[in-house]
Amino acid sequence: MHHILSTIALLSSMSTYAELSSIHDIERDRHIPIEISAPQNAQNCTQIQPCKVAFIGAGYRVEHTQYQFISTQLNQLDYLTVAIGHELPSDPPLSVEGNLYETRMENWQRGAKTVSVVRDYLAPKFPNYDFDHLTLIGHSNGGDISALLGNSDAQYVNTIITLDHRRVPLPRTNKINILSIRASDYPADPGVLPTDAEQQQYGSCIVKIAKSRHNDMSDYGPNWLKAHISKIIDGYVKNIRCDKLQKI
Repeated sequence: MHHILSTIALLSSMSTYAELSSIHDIERDRHIPIEISAPQNAQNCTQIQPCKVAFIGAGYRVEHTQYQFISTQLNQLDYLTVAIGHELPSDPPLSVEGNLYETRMENWQRGAKTVSVVRDYLAPKFPNYDFDHLTLIGHSNGGDISALLGNSDAQYVNTIITLDHRRVPLPRTNKINILSIRASDYPADPGVLPTDAEQQQYGSCIVKIAKSRHNDMSDYGPNWLKAHISKIIDGYVKNIRCDKLQKI
């Protein structure tokens, strides 16, 4: 009987993965695009031993569905992945003038709110997954949103992985696991990345990929770069030391 019930629950959740492509945030009357991908061995995820969850935040003007190389890899590592579309056609354009930390704050705060809404909506629907210890993966502006959440009082943020975000300082804390994968063409703003001493103090990890470009860190990028990013993320979630990740 237990096996039958487990099978029914699995089939039901698989159907939900396919059907749930957006969430309506009633408070803001906002339809949030999402894409959910199941772990390769979803049958092993239970309420007693829930599988991990990763939210993927796209770069500005990159479709949230264009990070399949990351979601596929994490699915193989028994993560449920949720790619989130943060920008809607009705949103104001991302600021390109003035003090960008100030002029883009509205965008990041909106994105942080969206992450919380998606989490609160999905958590009760997927009881076999751990939404209380989320991994946030963000490229560029999606990474800025992740960093902003990490600096807030959001207790559910367990790990932050950014792909060349450039504006919001990464949290300086021992409570959040932090990896930032850096491209070679643009520097981050001062204070965004932890110093060598801060990395030692807080256990954060910065890995720069030579000859890589900021705009290539999605499915649109070259295969060699996607493979390199995947190796770094794979090693990081398997607790490989930072100095070894830097030599991949």
